[in-house]
Amino acid sequence: MRSAATKRGRAPESRAAGKFQAGASIAGGAKLVGDSHEGVTPVERDAFSSISPLDHRYYVSSPRLFDRLSEYLSERATIAYQARVEAALVKVLAKRGLCPASVYDEVAAAAKAVTPEEVYREEEKTHHNIRALVNVIRSKVSDAAKPYVHFTATSMDIMDTARSLQYRDVTEHLLLPQLKELLGVFIALARREADRLQAGRTHGQHAVPITFGFAVAEYVSRLGGRIERIAAAARALKGKMAGAVGAYNASRLFFDDPEAFEAEVLGELGLEPADHATQVVEPEYILDYIHALVSAFGVLANFADDVRHLQRTEIGEVGEAFDATQVGSSTMPHKRNPWNYEHVKSLWKTFAPRIMTVYMDQISEHQRDLTNSASARFTAELIAGFSAAVDRLTRVTKKLVVDHKRMEENFRSTQGYVIAEPLYILLAAAGHPDAHEAVRRLTFKFERNEGSLYDLAAADPELAPYLERFTDEQRRVLQDPGRYAGIAAEKARRVCDKWEARLASLTL
Repeated sequence: MRSAATKRGRAPESRAAGKFQAGASIAGGAKLVGDSHEGVTPVERDAFSSISPLDHRYYVSSPRLFDRLSEYLSERATIAYQARVEAALVKVLAKRGLCPASVYDEVAAAAKAVTPEEVYREEEKTHHNIRALVNVIRSKVSDAAKPYVHFTATSMDIMDTARSLQYRDVTEHLLLPQLKELLGVFIALARREADRLQAGRTHGQHAVPITFGFAVAEYVSRLGGRIERIAAAARALKGKMAGAVGAYNASRLFFDDPEAFEAEVLGELGLEPADHATQVVEPEYILDYIHALVSAFGVLANFADDVRHLQRTEIGEVGEAFDATQVGSSTMPHKRNPWNYEHVKSLWKTFAPRIMTVYMDQISEHQRDLTNSASARFTAELIAGFSAAVDRLTRVTKKLVVDHKRMEENFRSTQGYVIAEPLYILLAAAGHPDAHEAVRRLTFKFERNEGSLYDLAAADPELAPYLERFTDEQRRVLQDPGRYAGIAAEKARRVCDKWEARLASLTL
């Protein structure tokens, strides 16, 4: 496992001794501690005694993913990241000569050895989580080292900095690789189907034709843009080491350049300080990061919704690949429901509204209040839910089945209407004073099966002089609506080319 005091880009030590599987205790056999104010005795729980679906249903279905998420977002990880910040502080104190290097060695070793069980037991006494962490670290070092643990720092120096580290690391090492894989799946699908004719749809109705690859390329572009935004927002996350109200009151007692001291501590962690802080880091950095995730979540939900509707019985153009033992309905053995895509949209419905809580956490009176102390703890669930959605969408879209025959049949079922648009535009270009109305009247005759729109136009004495001005290629489009797909195929390929080239640079 990776150490809590390792370099930038590595997660803190996980210390999980076991797997979180059906019937097993939670990772590492850790006990879930009850409310210390009520003196509840800690008890061990198995997966199915957990309250959050993330901790039972989704963990059991994707244990490897949630084991990795746990490395960055669990309470065990949070405490390890906080201990890592405490160690970085003492390291710079030693570099600046306020304490011997041996003190840092002691504190760094103690920080790695801290367990959440110890911290929670201590918190039952202190009723303060960071003071509990500090006390546990101090209990593991010599008397000579004790004074320098948490020296000049306030709780939010540690908590806000650790949170930025957690979110940066989970983004760099888990979310971005996941998203790049999904983008690659979208690109492959868009390329494969770039020339596959499909009825375009607006308002749930057939419109002029596109290609299925063009439809998928929309999501290549949208997801690519969101990935870049997520990477930028994670890269911009800041930390602080500015003390109780952000004015460097304590550190100024020892350093003429407390801002440089702050930058050195954060530099040990690969972070930069915000331009200004109170007791907390400016909340907009986290807000921008979560907004980037939620807006990307919306792209996933939109794609999932489109694919779900394409699986409707009356459309039937795509389908989820079903396992041999899979059941679609508890009572209708023949059913094959688009449940995975529905599931992604359902996760979005669950977590997207939580952005409002993050917006409310922007507000903190004066230098700081505690109105985000509970709400901010749930932000990690949004990240985990987003990751779970990306994972599921990737797996199911890799195996998406496209029914080319049904796609063509659907297009052909309304192709007679398609040329209404090019016919009207070409008539207008040829000088007809009211081409739209002229073609609209022809559609009534077409609906009465009096002929194709092109034949009806050719037989109309009023329109014949204008049709004589059409080029041979324009006439071919009017006679074969499948030709009226614009540059859908070329555009799909260009979008894929662009994002394929940028995949490699999508990093922190």
